[in-house]
Amino acid sequence: MSSKTSTRNGDACSSTAVALDESSRVHSKPQKPPQIWWANAIFFVMVHVAAGIGMYYVPPWSIPRATLLLWFLTWQLSDFGITIGYHRLYSHKAFRAALPVRIVLAALGSAAFQGSIKIPPAQPKASQFAGPSNTDCTMLRFTDDLLHDPYAATRGLFYSHMGWIFYKPTYEKMELIERDDLERDPVVRFQHKHYVPLAIFFGFILPTLLGLLWSDPLGSYIYGGLVARLFIWHCTFLVNSLAHWEGLQPYSDEDTSRGNLLLALLTGGEGNHNFHSFPHDFRSGPSWSDWDPSKWIILGLEWLGLVTSLRRARQEDLVEAVHHMHHKTNMDSEKNQDEDEMWDGDVYTLAEIQAMAKEGRCMIVIDGFAVDVTSYLLEHPGGATLLRNYSVRLGTKSDLWKNSDWAFHGGLNNHSRAARRRMIELRVAKMAA
Repeated sequence: MSSKTSTRNGDACSSTAVALDESSRVHSKPQKPPQIWWANAIFFVMVHVAAGIGMYYVPPWSIPRATLLLWFLTWQLSDFGITIGYHRLYSHKAFRAALPVRIVLAALGSAAFQGSIKIPPAQPKASQFAGPSNTDCTMLRFTDDLLHDPYAATRGLFYSHMGWIFYKPTYEKMELIERDDLERDPVVRFQHKHYVPLAIFFGFILPTLLGLLWSDPLGSYIYGGLVARLFIWHCTFLVNSLAHWEGLQPYSDEDTSRGNLLLALLTGGEGNHNFHSFPHDFRSGPSWSDWDPSKWIILGLEWLGLVTSLRRARQEDLVEAVHHMHHKTNMDSEKNQDEDEMWDGDVYTLAEIQAMAKEGRCMIVIDGFAVDVTSYLLEHPGGATLLRNYSVRLGTKSDLWKNSDWAFHGGLNNHSRAARRRMIELRVAKMAA
């Protein structure tokens, strides 16, 4: 980033700290020391202890095959509730799902004991193990940020895997993130209101009842309930930890996320973590060779007419990202930076940009350029409302559009190189000084 851009960002942050808007309140909050989350820690440890005792007295070689199958299905189905439902549908809005699909995904996600779709883990209910729920996935925008990423790999492998569980996270920027779609969804509201009984029923009671069908309720409770929870949790946690330590980076090296085939096999495809450079894509890897059963299930549901509006990253963005990583050199980086600073197009005054907004176009100002994001509203991973909030508008006293530099360059989101390229493509004019 050039010194000119850095200066603009500094000015934006300074104005944000005193402005009477949401971003200023969050930006200026003092940081509190971490507090131990006793309810979360006790529940987490108790499930591990109970599972260990159960496996000691009822070893896996002594139970019926039906119970082992129940363990595997419970683990995998709950995992799909997280990967397809919490993550790709609700966090990244990668597709739209019919009501029956949303109900099933909410039930499966409840069984995973990773919080409700809506609730931030910083606001737990009694006896609720929150884990990385949808709102945590939203915080993936701050990957590796020591302050805002609750599982930052830069804090160490153990902490990013499970150490974070024992502390109450604080999400200063959570209230800035658009969640209106969650508030409107009756499935989300119902699951959030009744999360604890739903989690207990689908996670522990239902596997036990199913075990009655082959006269093994105890084994089904131990393996379909307790042991399956451990597999679901730790496979999910591996995405937070090992997927940032070991693997390939074919799309971006802007953070520590990596692609790892072993993790993809264990997590329904989520191990292709470096593909998060394109967060709105319903896939976790575009190639047929990328192990991603979550992607295949979504495609199957689309064929049945149960999901629609599947979102994919543009092919030219994928090709450019791979090419950049293959041929990355200091000369290339300098060339790209120089190209970003060059402009031989129109120069508009604020009044002219406001006139475009009056015509119904969504105009934001980033790095001193007027950017027309009207065609990008439905593609934006953070939602259209967020872009509109930072747009230039008439008939309002809000100066929030002046903070768009702060928001774009890490204040609200750590945007990827692909996102920055897209904003450059959408520039229509340079803003007159």
